[in-house]
Amino acid sequence: MFTGIVESLASVIEIQPEPSGVRIAIGISIISSDARQSEIRIGDSVALNGCCLTAVAVDGNRLEFQAGEETLRRTNLGQLKSGSAVNVERSLCLGDPLGGHFVTGHIDGQGTLESRTDAGQWSTFWFRAATDLMRQMASKGSIAIDGVSLTLVDVEDERFSVMLIPHTLEVTTLGKLRPGDAVNLETDILAKYVQRQLAADPNDRR
Repeated sequence: MFTGIVESLASVIEIQPEPSGVRIAIGISIISSDARQSEIRIGDSVALNGCCLTAVAVDGNRLEFQAGEETLRRTNLGQLKSGSAVNVERSLCLGDPLGGHFVTGHIDGQGTLESRTDAGQWSTFWFRAATDLMRQMASKGSIAIDGVSLTLVDVEDERFSVMLIPHTLEVTTLGKLRPGDAVNLETDILAKYVQRQLAADPNDRR
């Protein structure tokens, strides 16, 4: 479980093809010395662009993760290359502050940046997404975009908008997005359960 509060930006060092997937190596400094342990260890869950992966190798500032075909197909991790920037967040520990919202790290699908309007240091982004994902969004609700917890502003049938503050634009990959770029989307877990209940047959007593 994550919060959608990105702790660090990391750079992809290399992508190594493996049977049924790839091994992603990133370079990262120690994230912080907060209440949680600052080091990442083998076996830890780490979100890269919002996608929960397991650290399989740690060598100083070099971390390695394995991503299978399904992950590469459903997320933008399949588009990474050497030098790409990724958002990094360690998994949530009991007692940690919940600054964003509950994020599972299980990507629902991808969206595409349709437009961005920059007004001073602030930006408004419009994204297009599949209809089934749009049904799980509501104005003033939560959405995780490339692992960043954001508040939905306007929600239409096939697109939605968010407003980004200067800090978010500076410390995450979102500040570098351009129209046409693909992003990972995870809708609010509570919205999924509500949609499931609303779709259930009231006569089904099983």
